[in-house]
Amino acid sequence: MSSQESKTAYWKENLRYLTILLSIWFLVSYVFGIFLVDQLNTIKFFGFKLGFWFAQQGSMYVFVILIFVYVKLMNKLDKKYGVNE
Repeated sequence: MSSQESKTAYWKENLRYLTILLSIWFLVSYVFGIFLVDQLNTIKFFGFKLGFWFAQQGSMYVFVILIFVYVKLMNKLDKKYGVNE
């Protein structure tokens, strides 16, 4: 694989990771926290309405988890393409 092909493959895989992780973030923070809040409020989670929990805390927890997942995925990708530190 040439250097340019390697860079292109690396970037495409990186964009695929970003698309998946940002889609999860969008789903949790906007869809669950704003659009589906009334439906989710019928479910209790740790004593709170689930829609309220997603809007207030859940989306932040998921965002922090997604950061750690992205770091792990990028470290793995860097090793795969030989650009790790």
